[in-house]
Formats: sequence, structure tokens, C-alpha cells
Amino acid sequence: MAPKVLVSDKLSETAVQIFRDRGIDVDFEPNLGKDKDRLAEVISQYDGLAIRSATKVTEKILANAENLKVIARAGIGVDNVDIPAASKKGVIVMNTPFGNMITTAEHAIAMMFAVARQIPEASASTHAGKWEKSRFMGVELTNKTLGVIGAGNIGGIVCDRARGLKMRVTAYDPFLSEERADKLGVRKVELDELLEKSDFITLHVPLTDQTRKIIDADAIAKMKPGVRIINCARGGLVDEAALADALKSGQVAGAAFDVFEVEPATDSPLFNLPNVVCTPHLGAATTEAQENVALQVAEQMSDFLLTGAVTNSLNMPSVSAEEAKVMGPWVKLSEHLGAFVGQMTDEPIKAINITYDGAVAEMNLAALNCAAIAGVMKASNPVVNMVSAPVIAKERGIQISKTTQEKSGVFDAYIKLTVVTDKREKSIAGTVFTDGKPRFIQIKGINIDAEIGGNMLYTTNKDVPGIIGTLGQTMGASGVNIANFTLGRSNVGGEAIALLYVDNPIAPDVLAHLKETGLFESIQPLRFDVA
Repeated sequence: MAPKVLVSDKLSETAVQIFRDRGIDVDFEPNLGKDKDRLAEVISQYDGLAIRSATKVTEKILANAENLKVIARAGIGVDNVDIPAASKKGVIVMNTPFGNMITTAEHAIAMMFAVARQIPEASASTHAGKWEKSRFMGVELTNKTLGVIGAGNIGGIVCDRARGLKMRVTAYDPFLSEERADKLGVRKVELDELLEKSDFITLHVPLTDQTRKIIDADAIAKMKPGVRIINCARGGLVDEAALADALKSGQVAGAAFDVFEVEPATDSPLFNLPNVVCTPHLGAATTEAQENVALQVAEQMSDFLLTGAVTNSLNMPSVSAEEAKVMGPWVKLSEHLGAFVGQMTDEPIKAINITYDGAVAEMNLAALNCAAIAGVMKASNPVVNMVSAPVIAKERGIQISKTTQEKSGVFDAYIKLTVVTDKREKSIAGTVFTDGKPRFIQIKGINIDAEIGGNMLYTTNKDVPGIIGTLGQTMGASGVNIANFTLGRSNVGGEAIALLYVDNPIAPDVLAHLKETGLFESIQPLRFDVA
């Protein structure tokens, strides 16, 4: 029997025809996603579900999805899919992360032109019958300095387009290698230099704890007077209230925003200010982009349903059903190892080296490699998955190597991951115990046995008395419950590490208090996806 797919949101007829041409039975009901009860009623009939943003795939829907094997989102965002519930149900969730890159980059360039020449205000004035030619004095883009914060896929396209406009382009991106910067034709700088010297600043980074309000009052104060700021990436990257104050004072000459801290944005400190261009999250809103992601969804789903190939999956490695049962814990371990090193690295990565020792060396190493690389890359780009991560790593000039070896220690199998930068190497090793749970077994060459939790704290220090007491007392006084506490040292009086598994994220003031003690060389909160 042919696989059966439901398209419950608006998808192009061309995409729907791809399913038919490849022998898949498809029902095209573009308004069904809005009827949750009926979707729950019929979902059991289908092997695949193709959606956009209108369909909400909840745990209730999934509970009835007895035959569903794959959900594919035409677009990058999957906030409308309960991924943990889908994973538990054994349903693959796919997206199309590369279909709207050019469209979003072009929108940023268009917004830069608009704010440079005050086009929206001039248009409104002229429509009103006014002829205020002297009021709208603009600036050229030629020979101006554009500061690009985030030079990944979309940011890289913006760099290329800006160079075509004869702009001087600088980029701040901790994961941008010198080789990649040379290829883009941009100058790699630190954030402070970018802020100080840019005439225009455009943001192209995901919203993470590290990037939230990366442009705040302090950052704005460092900028060149008369700077213009463009944000077509994510709401929350810029402190809108601080920017509004800077626009009123003249420190910032203009701003162009496609995204806002709260969306839909019905109110914002930026609204109704002069020379502020606002659009309602139109970055991906072109006919071409919508067609591209629709075609990609149809191809990806067809490939999976007909051949078992998994592309752009957010919750499953590229492994067969037989391998998945054995490899599941090792895939999770690989992700955790990558996530640890990724969160500990804030400089360009030159290489990722992975060693597979013992029994694990006989597994599907391509999938484990992808999981480890994705773990590293997610620290700077949360939407990366096991398919897109190697592509992004290659674009950034990161060399990936794997080594296999026969059992060489006390463990039947382990994985060691090493990240290489210009300044240092960072390594961590782990294994899977007989209980199926991943463990960290070595950090920086120091042996440990650490259970992995969602929220952790990693510290380094000299092996001196008082460390355990300071950590325990500080956590206790701050109401932070410690689930597990692991220590290790290189030798008596030498380098020592601590890894705490805690119940909740550790507040910044707690970290500040630990730093103030002067006992620790480094203090790093960590997050792991243990679902």
C-alpha cells in the first residue's frame, strides 16, 4: 500500500504534485489545520503530515496518530509542534532550514536602504499631498561601514550583497574563522570595535541567553553617533526601550525592524518614532521562499517514506530502525559531549576531532559524528540539527575528523571529543553505562564519573581546601538544590574541576558571588537537553 500524506496547511500545488508523482497518496486540505478536533479525528489515517504554521501538532493530536511516521514543517520554526511528544511517539519532525535564507537577507538589505533614505516616511508624506523635499535628507551606503553581527548563512549573504554595494563590511561572530572571513571578503572584528566604527549595524544571530539584548544601552553608548540599526533576525536581540531613548536623543539616526520582543507587535517603544521603519516579520514572505520550502518539504517527506532517508530531522539521527535501539543512548552522549565543549568555547573553531574506542567504533559513526557536531554548533545556533550542522561546519571551514580504535581502557566503549581553536584544545570523554545513561568520564584529561543533568555548573580551580564548602554553601544559601556533585583533580595541589548537576538554572548573582571569592579560575553554567 502506498504511503499516505495529509497536507493540512496551504502548500503550493507544485509541492502537492511531487507527492503524487512519486507514488504517494496525498490529501490536500489546506484549512484542516485550523480544526483541531477534526485533525485529531483523521490523523490516524496518515503516515506523514505536511504543515506550515497554522497547524498545531499537540500531544492530543499525536495521541491519535497511530500510523504517523513523519511531520514536516515548510519553514524553519517548529514552535507549533510538540517535539518531545513526537519523539516519544516515534515520529520524526523535519523542517526546511535553508529555504528562506536569500529572502531574509534581501529584506535586511531593503530595510537598510529604506532607513538610509527615509523612504517610508517620504512616501507617506507625498501620498498626503505634501512635497517635503528638504525634510528627507538621506545618506549613501557606498563607502559606509556595515557591521554584521552573525556571519552565518543569512549574515553571509548580507555580507556578499553589501560588498556589491561598495560598503566596507566588518563582522562579529565568535565562530567565524579567518578563512571564512577572507572568503566572504569581510574583516573579522570584536564586538566593541564593530559597535564603535559602524555606520550601519545589522543583526543575524539566533536568540539565545548569550545574544539576548546584545544591543542594550551600554552597547548603544559605544556606537558612533548617527548609526542606523537593522534587525531582521529575532525579536529580543535589541533592547527596544534603550533604542527608543537613543533615537530620541539622536545617538541613533534610524532603525529598521522586522522582528520585535513581543509578536504580534501591537505596541512597541519604537512605534511612531521618526525614521523607524517597521514591518510585520516579513523576512521570509516572498513567493520564491514559500515555494522553496514547500518543494523541500515534499521531497524530504517522499524520500523518507519511500527510502527511509532522513533529512533535516530535529529529533532523530540518520540511522536505521535496527540501529536506533542500540545507538539511541550513544547519540545522546555524542550530543552532550558536543554541547559541553560548544558552551565552553567562545572563539572560532578550527577542528572537531572525535575518537571512538571499543564497541562504539562498530556503530553508525556518521550519525554519531552528526550528533556530536550538532551539539557543538547548537551553542551558537539553537536551530541547528544533525543534518544541517555538518553543512554549517563545512561552510565555516571547520575540519572534522574521526578516529576508531580497539578497546584501550577500563570501559568497553567510550567517545572522546576534542575541539581545536587557534589558542587551545578542549576535550571531554564519555560513555554509556549498562543502565543506558550517558556519563562524562574525563574532562581536560582529569578522570571523573558525572551524571548528566539539564542544568549543570562547571568550575576549575587549584586543588586547595574550601572549594567543596564554598560551592555547597553558596548553592544552599541561594536555594539551589544539588542533585549530583562530581570532583576530579590532576594531582594533589594541581588542577581540579567540579561538575554540579542542579535542579534549576543558576542565577547570575550566584555566579557573580562565586567569582568574587577568588577561588575559581573559571565558572561556567551549562544546559543539556536530557529529554
